[in-house]
Amino acid sequence: MAQTSILAMIMAGGKGERLHPLTSERAKPAVTFGGKYRIIDFVLSNFVNSGITSLYVLTQFKAQSLLNHLRDGWQFGTLLEDHFIIPVPAQMRMGKEWYRGTADAVWQNIVFVERHQPEIVAVFGADHIYRMDVRQMVEFHRAKGADVTVAALPVPRDQAPHFGVIQVDEDWRITGFQEKPSPKEAAPIPNQPEMILSSMGNYLFNTDVMLEELAADAEDPESDHDFGNTILPKIYPDRRLYAYDFRSNQVPGRVKGEEAGYWRDVGTLSAYWQANMDLCATDPIFNLYNRHWPLRTANYNDPPAKFVFDEEGRRGQAVNSIVSEGCVLSGARVSGSVLGRNVFVHSYATVEESVIFDNVDIGRGCQIRRAIIDKNVHIPPGTKVGLDPTWDQERFFVDKDHQITVIPRWETFELEEAVARGIEARKRIKTLTEETD
Repeated sequence: MAQTSILAMIMAGGKGERLHPLTSERAKPAVTFGGKYRIIDFVLSNFVNSGITSLYVLTQFKAQSLLNHLRDGWQFGTLLEDHFIIPVPAQMRMGKEWYRGTADAVWQNIVFVERHQPEIVAVFGADHIYRMDVRQMVEFHRAKGADVTVAALPVPRDQAPHFGVIQVDEDWRITGFQEKPSPKEAAPIPNQPEMILSSMGNYLFNTDVMLEELAADAEDPESDHDFGNTILPKIYPDRRLYAYDFRSNQVPGRVKGEEAGYWRDVGTLSAYWQANMDLCATDPIFNLYNRHWPLRTANYNDPPAKFVFDEEGRRGQAVNSIVSEGCVLSGARVSGSVLGRNVFVHSYATVEESVIFDNVDIGRGCQIRRAIIDKNVHIPPGTKVGLDPTWDQERFFVDKDHQITVIPRWETFELEEAVARGIEARKRIKTLTEETD
């Protein structure tokens, strides 16, 4: 199979509003995950490991952090012209508007598709955590003679109200779409009455089909110019659309305890926190340490992690945790947590079930529990976070459903500023939640 015949368009322009305040200064794909990685590293690693190396990354909102990361970690050499990962900012090639949807994002950059003339265009999102051999989906697409193939994840039928549901026949050809139906009305997978199919937002298009349908969609004033919402539900009666069962995708190196078909949309703070917690068990359901399908990222010249002091009550240690380069646990205990690069945890401090970003300084005697702390935050000695919900809610944003405290990205921890920013964050999340509902 000639991998050069596949061109990938990676959708990395979303605002990620439900992940605010982590996305207040960066695009969602640029958010740190698993200590040293960024969310976008997962989709890029999947393509590179699959031998597909012609990739455009379509960016838009608050893209500078993402662009810096792509520059530092995802540059190929220049000898092979089909080996590239190129960020493409929104350039308003066809008017004065930002991207109006996933289809419009590709349409505004259709010049790249026309330039390369690939057999297949892969349109994938950049904001999910998973491993996937894309070649297997391509093989399925070709074997079915499909015009379009949609990656789909089987989920229990009682979860139908949370998903757009794909209807398929026994050959997995798509026969319809349902938008968040009730469990009773949701169409089950043939011969699997308690399961439904949810779209993962990853698509393969035959190039000629994509060009025709995007041109028609661009002329439709009623369209929202989105693949999942408009184009696919419109064309399935006349085009050969198939669903690809993500559970059938076999990535080498899966180990004991790892969940087959692990895929997480980390679009909310609770989902993001839980996905990080999934990494910390002895036998994690998603394993970062798979050398057969490596996760690639930018590498920096940070020193190794260091654990110092060995006294009763003042012992540098980490249990069931991920500790990145440059961290110093100076007589502190960390458990069930993920620490980014260059985190310093001072003596007698404890960190439990938390996600700590780069360059955070946690002072002597602090107690941190069920928190997400963005980069460059200094926590003064003796501070308690995650122990008193009332105190936290006055100063930060707290996900009340899961009691997760989020401290945004500040250079210093100032009480008055914390109160003001916490109020602002809560108002913003409340507004976004009401709009989503």
